[in-house]
Amino acid sequence: MSDVSVLVLMGGPDAEREISLKSGAMIAAALREAGGFIVHEQIIDKPTSTELRALPGDVIFPVLHGPFGEGGPLQEIMEADGRPYVGSRPRASRIAMDKVSSKLFARTAGIRTPPARILIAGEPCDLEFPVIVKPVDDGSSVGVRRCFDAAQFAAARAELETKHSKLMAEKLIVGREITVGILERDLLPMIEVVTSQEFYDFSAKYERSDTQYILDPVLSPEIQAEITHASRTIYERIGCRDVARVDFMVDEAGAWFLEINSMPGMTDHSLVPKAAAHAGISFPKMCARLVEKSIARMKGNHRMARNAAAATSAVVAEPTSDSSAPSQDTSEGTTATMTQTQEESGAQD
Repeated sequence: MSDVSVLVLMGGPDAEREISLKSGAMIAAALREAGGFIVHEQIIDKPTSTELRALPGDVIFPVLHGPFGEGGPLQEIMEADGRPYVGSRPRASRIAMDKVSSKLFARTAGIRTPPARILIAGEPCDLEFPVIVKPVDDGSSVGVRRCFDAAQFAAARAELETKHSKLMAEKLIVGREITVGILERDLLPMIEVVTSQEFYDFSAKYERSDTQYILDPVLSPEIQAEITHASRTIYERIGCRDVARVDFMVDEAGAWFLEINSMPGMTDHSLVPKAAAHAGISFPKMCARLVEKSIARMKGNHRMARNAAAATSAVVAEPTSDSSAPSQDTSEGTTATMTQTQEESGAQD
């Protein structure tokens, strides 16, 4: 069998472009080290379907972080392209990127998540201090501000409203920060993040060398079970696939879900590669596994399409008394009902 040609996409127009470039370079190097792949590295901005189709590769490995590259638009373009690709489909990507939407999914599933409000310019917020103000659809702690009084809150809003189209305020939970990586629905070892900063901000994630990452942290059996259940439930209900990272804060009340990342960072500071390595999965092995999974999924879809076509032909040839029943599109699972629930529930806890 000839080597598989992999197109590694990186860059993008979002605030996390530099992190994406580092992630992409590491993935490309890992695939070359794994062997069996011809790797094409491509730095992009916002390609059209035509531009993407002109790029080489049998499989696409997109490692962009932010609203365009991780939040649905790029996934729509890759769906139209037709090649297998690593990561979640458009709808799951949109929900995961939108912190309010993912919190609604968590709340509907009975998972504890801090109360939050969408901030509308000129309108007050009824959450009690302290709160944390953040963009609804950015990652890497971009634009995150902790506010302990009205003056800090007003300053954070004034600063961030000029840079981000959608902001949210969330009740600040002070405690231990725990993150869980998910690889093909398997939960990786938990990691506790300990930083000398006020919180795990962009600097602590990517620039500082004193941030500590404690693998398999000591947690009570009850907290471990709660985090495990919440991580798996959110991942499956939103419809994520291949890889993700779920973030929590833990205090005396228990574990609080914060957000889920559908394409987490893949740099030397990133948490999913650390957790995978601790589980005995090297970075080259993990990247190769994700590519192979996307190829197998595409082959499986082709088999399902052929089987469906054969079944349809049989039904046409031998109609049954129930042939008038309406058909349903279940291409992305049962999450359509959840979308309706979101729209009816509003955007506030």
